Amino acid sequence: MAAEASNTTANADWGKANFNDIYDCPDPRTYFATLRSLDYQIPHHGQAVFRALAHALRRLHPDRTPLNVVDLCCSYGINTALLNYRVTLADLSTRYTSHDLSVLPARHLAAEDRNFFAAHRCPEAATTTGIDSAVRAVGYARAVGLLDHAFAENLEVTEPSPALRRTLADTDLITVTGGVGYVFTRTFTRLLDCMPTPPWVAAFVLRTVPYQPIADLLARSGLVTEKLTTRTFRQRRFADSAERHAAFDALAVNGLHTADKEADGYYHTDLYVSRPPADIAALPLAHLL
Repeated sequence: MAAEASNTTANADWGKANFNDIYDCPDPRTYFATLRSLDYQIPHHGQAVFRALAHALRRLHPDRTPLNVVDLCCSYGINTALLNYRVTLADLSTRYTSHDLSVLPARHLAAEDRNFFAAHRCPEAATTTGIDSAVRAVGYARAVGLLDHAFAENLEVTEPSPALRRTLADTDLITVTGGVGYVFTRTFTRLLDCMPTPPWVAAFVLRTVPYQPIADLLARSGLVTEKLTTRTFRQRRFADSAERHAAFDALAVNGLHTADKEADGYYHTDLYVSRPPADIAALPLAHLL
């Protein structure tokens, strides 16, 4: 996720450690080296959920082949790698922090990655569009073949480009892990305006960030938002005590308790999935996941 430059009314960055310098590098090595030390894991949880949703979409709508998936705040294409390729987050973390790859110039790493991902692509891979304000991160994901379409655009600030509008028209699923709060209702409004048929939306959202304004917006497009109530999902460890205290304060303001959640030293996210009522009736969230 690389949307830290966005202006937003959600204020998700209050009290959070500043990692801006890792989100727009020439390649993902610094990103993984930094976040690995904090047990960054939300893309791992996203992999299982997004694959399940993609399978369900194909089952309910067999005419949608291949699926068109938009990864919002896509960064270096990590969610897409985990959706479309036979790799895990642990595989990627090990790869990008290995000594052998650490000495390669970025352009040579990109060549290695093109071959690596081509050899691990799943036969049922979706067509993917990545959107992020980080120009170099998005460019890297496109250069190595992870993204079919890549747009370095900040939809909190500007309207979508004509090319992005055309690409978004046939979207089946929007995914986001952690970006909500840096992107908020302005971004989702602009996305939906490009889509004649509202897609499914799957969002992992920090518990410190309100999602109801986005759920209300999606409802106006005919989507019903379900929250998975059986569990939360760890994002990463708190970077320091200041970040922990800020998160606890934000949760307290909203009347949320930290026991069995943030008290374990990690940010926790909730999963929200928005779909048309007919799809929910055909396949309730509890059965889907």
